[in-house]
Amino acid sequence: MSVETALDEVVRSYLDLRWHIDPVEASEAGLSEHDERLGTYTADDVRRYLAALKSISGAIEEHNPESLDAEIDRTALLGDIRVTINRLEHERPHIQNPDFWISHLLQGLYVLLVARDRPREHLSNAAKSRLQGVPGFLDAARSTLGPCPPVFVETAVQVTTAGLALVHQLSERLAPADDPTFSEVVGSATEALSSFIDDLPGLANNGEAETSYAIGEKAFDFRLHFQHALRDNANELWRYGTALVREVEADLTQLAARIDGGCPWPDLIDRLRGDHPAADGLVDAYARAMGEARRFVEERGLAPIPDGDLDVLPTPAFLRPIIPFAAYQPPGAFSRDRRGWFYVTPPERKDDPEAAARALRDHCIYEIPSTALHEGYPGHHLHLVTAQNQPSVIRRVIGTPLTIEGWALYCEEMMGEEGFYSSLEEELFQRLALLWRAVRIVADIGLHTRGMSFDDAVQLLMDHVHFERGHAEAEVRRYCAEPAYQLCYAVGRRELRSLRDAYRRAAGADFSLRRFHEQILEYGALPVSLIRWGLGVGE
Repeated sequence: MSVETALDEVVRSYLDLRWHIDPVEASEAGLSEHDERLGTYTADDVRRYLAALKSISGAIEEHNPESLDAEIDRTALLGDIRVTINRLEHERPHIQNPDFWISHLLQGLYVLLVARDRPREHLSNAAKSRLQGVPGFLDAARSTLGPCPPVFVETAVQVTTAGLALVHQLSERLAPADDPTFSEVVGSATEALSSFIDDLPGLANNGEAETSYAIGEKAFDFRLHFQHALRDNANELWRYGTALVREVEADLTQLAARIDGGCPWPDLIDRLRGDHPAADGLVDAYARAMGEARRFVEERGLAPIPDGDLDVLPTPAFLRPIIPFAAYQPPGAFSRDRRGWFYVTPPERKDDPEAAARALRDHCIYEIPSTALHEGYPGHHLHLVTAQNQPSVIRRVIGTPLTIEGWALYCEEMMGEEGFYSSLEEELFQRLALLWRAVRIVADIGLHTRGMSFDDAVQLLMDHVHFERGHAEAEVRRYCAEPAYQLCYAVGRRELRSLRDAYRRAAGADFSLRRFHEQILEYGALPVSLIRWGLGVGE
């Protein structure tokens, strides 16, 4: 038996364990045999998972792959396992964050709602089984959770309350007409969720420091190194983030001056947001922009287009409570259906007129092009579907948001360099998107390593990106719960641009942007530093 084959067997064992620990992730990947289960995360469960993960990590470390590609995959896999172990052992979200439980539960129901590659009867049976598990799952959460940061508790209350609507939508869509017990199961699940909402406030550790959500500099740097394979530490990225904020704000000031003389850029942005499609033309506007971005990529030969269409659709009624704006849904890594979906939620006639008008301002005609290419071509859809087509199973399922989000933001800028944007206004909104991602670096690092308070982070977004308070608060809730994620957009863009520069220097006169992109995409969403290793280019 070859070394490579032995390693493949360990990889399969790891994936079996991964799907056992998180059957919802397996459902998202298109592995329908896991659709009827929810995960279990009591202290005893997690101890068993940790022992199994450490055993598999040790087995992987013993192998010495014979090829560079295999060594790169092995390194990525070890990083993924180490981050999982560290998260469960030291960050302990199953004890510290009730939304860890609630998001797993609701995502397990949501994935059944949107699945299109499984028979309805299977989805109905799976939904019933997962709903039957809700009361026991929440009892396990109660017995496991300890005192939690108040922001996590507040977020869990909001998410769980919204989850009641999801359960109702699931019942409407998947309840079999000939199974009267389905409604009883729905009732029990709804009652359990309502009771959990009532119990959540008692979990808040109100007597502890306001910043108890922070994981600390050591844990943050661990994620930077092992999850994203970055050499930078938090302090170095803080300096980069603050410098990038200043740089992009200067760019916005210059662009605004070119568009409208002395008008401050925040005022210009506010005015331009009044230019948007009508509600009944919103979906078509995004569909046209997606099509234009795809044609531009094809005509310029910027990247290969993978099999698997991207459908732009109005958000179905059953998903509107959980997709208030828009959302991209990729196919699962092992799903038979390779189609992706981009859902757009137009305001409805029954909506409050003022709220509908505010919602449409978020779909400004100058912002739609960069959103479309970010989510579609050559952004997330092209990237993720290409990754899922790779022969390496590791590259199909293992990845870092540094590469996923970094690629999409890199594409926004690259497409501008290639002439995609048709006006200075469109360029202005793309730079605004970059400013938002730059501020995220500062907020992410500040919240988790520098004592930044929740309110300070909210004010940061309001001052620099001019978010309304409610929008900024929703953003910061996510930042508190997802350390070292929000920086991935702008830092990933930086890493990819640096890699492109090095690749261009190495290739000289033979440099091809398409070939660079082709080679990047062959690595899926592995960390950029591992891609650099594979391409054999220096700094």
